[in-house]
Amino acid sequence: MKKKKDITNLADIKLLVNSFYGKVREDEKLKDIFNSKIQDRWPEHLEKMYRFWQTVLMEEHTYFGSPFSPHAKLPVEKEHFNQWLELFFSTVDEHFSGEKAERAKWQGQRMAEMFHTKIEHYKNNPASPLL
Repeated sequence: MKKKKDITNLADIKLLVNSFYGKVREDEKLKDIFNSKIQDRWPEHLEKMYRFWQTVLMEEHTYFGSPFSPHAKLPVEKEHFNQWLELFFSTVDEHFSGEKAERAKWQGQRMAEMFHTKIEHYKNNPASPLL
């Protein structure tokens, strides 16, 4: 069995992002939420995700903006975040192994928890989100 390498460059990030969102777009629980929000803007979304993960994992600051604001009003519950994480972790593990791969999973877990908490807060508090 071939040993998996760690995430080391932009090509690796593109492989991770493309593989992951390929799964999301087919997933029964997630595809309608993502496809209805993103519609025909998938190339733009994927580019943004490359820059986000490049900034987070490679410390090459190519992403600027607020990752939460586009997600603030999505119709999602805890089960959607759990499915997102399951797909994300399995995609990382499928392709990579190492320190950056573990950091990607840790960061994904943190983001899912934060997004879920904030989305629930705004569902229960009608004030506009502080973005």
